[in-house]
Amino acid sequence: MSSVAQTKKFFPRRDWGEVLAQSLRSSDELLAALELQSADFPNGLSLAKQFPLLVPRPFVERMTKGDPHDPLLLQVLPLAAEDQLHRGFTADPLGEQSANVATGVIHKYHGRVLLLAASGCAVNCRYCFRRHFPYNENRLNHAQWQSALDYIAQDTSISEVILSGGDPLMLQDERLADLVDSIANIAHVQRLRVHSRLPVVIAERLTDQLTDILTRTRLRSSLVLHVNHPRELTPLHAERLAKMRQAGVTLLNQTVLLKGVNDNLEVLIELSEQLFNHHLLPYYLHVLDRVQGAQHFDVSSRAAYALYQQMLTRLPGYLVPKLVREEAGQPHKTPLHVF
Repeated sequence: MSSVAQTKKFFPRRDWGEVLAQSLRSSDELLAALELQSADFPNGLSLAKQFPLLVPRPFVERMTKGDPHDPLLLQVLPLAAEDQLHRGFTADPLGEQSANVATGVIHKYHGRVLLLAASGCAVNCRYCFRRHFPYNENRLNHAQWQSALDYIAQDTSISEVILSGGDPLMLQDERLADLVDSIANIAHVQRLRVHSRLPVVIAERLTDQLTDILTRTRLRSSLVLHVNHPRELTPLHAERLAKMRQAGVTLLNQTVLLKGVNDNLEVLIELSEQLFNHHLLPYYLHVLDRVQGAQHFDVSSRAAYALYQQMLTRLPGYLVPKLVREEAGQPHKTPLHVF
C-alpha cells in the first residue's frame, strides 16, 4: 500500500468546521462519552453558565474512559472549585482592559501588537486567562477592522502583529487571508505570529490552504500552538506540521503549568520530546495567570522553578522552554529566577 493510500486510510479527510460543529457542550454529554458519572467528582461540578463547557470530539477521544483524573479531561471539565473566590485571582489578571487601546487591539509591549481576530474558541479551557474578557465590546465589524489596521499603520514602531482571540484560526480561510494580506501591506510590519489552540484539539485545521496563507506574503510567519500534555499530540499533527515547517512557517509551543495536569517532571520531559518529534519547539512554560475561577490549577512559583531546574538537567537546552510569569503593567514577560 502506498504512503498516500495509508494516509487516506488512517487520516480520513474531514472539514475542520464540521468537526467543530459536532463538539460536546455539556458536562453530562462529556461524562457519558467517558463512561463517568458526576459522583466520580466528590467535590462537585460547576454549572459554568458564564463560561460553558465546549470540547471537540477528537480531543475527547484522546481521554481515558473511566478516569476522572485524566489530564485532558481536567482541562475542560467545569468543577465546582471554579465557583470559589480566592484573594489574588481576578477577572483581568494581566491588566489587558487598560491595554485595550482600540476595539480588537491590545498593545502591551514595544514593537508588537495583539489583534483579537476572533472572539470564539474551539475549546473552553478552564484556566483561560481571558475567560472574563469583554469580547462583546471587541468584536470587529468591517469599519472597525480598518480602524484596527489603521492603528497599526500609524505606529511605525510596530514590527510584529500577533493574531489572538478567542482563537484567530476560527476565522474562515478567506477572511484570514484578507487579514494577513492587509497586514502585509503595512510596510513597517515584518513578522506575523498566530497563537492558536484550535489545531491542537482539531488537527484538521492544519490545512494546505492555511500553510499557503501564512507563507504567500513577504511576512515571516510563526504559528504558536498551545499544547499542555503529550497525549494532546497525534500522528496527524506530525504529518500536517511537517508540511508547514517545510513550507517555512516557524512552529513554536507554549504550555501552561497546571496542577494535576502536567506539574510532573516526567510529563514535562515527555512533552518537550514529543513536541520536537511533532516539529514544534518548546517556547514558553507559563506559570498560571491568576484568573478568577482557575485557582485550583495553581502551581507555586517555587515548585515551578524546581521543575524547571530538573528539566535543565534532563534535556538539551533547545528543548527547555522559558519559565515565565506574565504580570500586569510589565514591559515583558517575567522570567522566574532562583528562590
